[in-house]
Amino acid sequence: MAAFTSDQILGDIVTADPSTTRILSRFGIDFCCHGQRTLRDACAADGVNADELLAALNSSGEPAQRADWADFDDTSLIAHIVSTHHRFLWDEFPRLAELVDKVARVHGPNHGELVRVRELFHQLRAGMEPHLRTEETMLFPEISLRAGRPDRPLSDELRNELAENQQEHDNAGHLLAELRKLTDDYTVPADACASYTAMLAGLADLESDIHLHVHKENNVLFPRVLAEAGSPA
Repeated sequence: MAAFTSDQILGDIVTADPSTTRILSRFGIDFCCHGQRTLRDACAADGVNADELLAALNSSGEPAQRADWADFDDTSLIAHIVSTHHRFLWDEFPRLAELVDKVARVHGPNHGELVRVRELFHQLRAGMEPHLRTEETMLFPEISLRAGRPDRPLSDELRNELAENQQEHDNAGHLLAELRKLTDDYTVPADACASYTAMLAGLADLESDIHLHVHKENNVLFPRVLAEAGSPA
């Protein structure tokens, strides 16, 4: 594949090569909730040097590996999202909750930001778990019913559900951005114990997974549903 350019859409870059997500996150570029921007526009909006970002994206020298899920139909992509990302979050939220609470309790006196880290994490969990349930029991089944039926009208209710879902993605993105900032990009402090280190690694993995999860919905699945119904993404 040719080198990435500043005219490419962020979502297309990630779909073409999912390994780019870590670089985009490191530069503070939101590729999931705002993945329909060009790389140039995103850099301008976020105060990032586009040349530096492109150099990082094109530095591996390895051919891009297009994601297998990029070519899944709607039903298969939904099954993939649930089995991969939903399963990860259902398992990871309880595990991380114990770590976050423990680290805030033990290290909070010396790291005041951990109180806010704990608050943000629990806000994220409180918002995401109902979000996952709604997707699994309402939104995804409705989308699956439309699979292969482009003539089936897109109801106002489903349009509203898609818009609400994307707003919830935005809310999660804001919380994750604040967590990254509070933890100095998940940097391990000198006095960190094993639990503290594990918490930061877990939060970093959580961010990475949610970003890719949201990308698959906001920039692949949902635009396709809207496009099939004759509506702009």
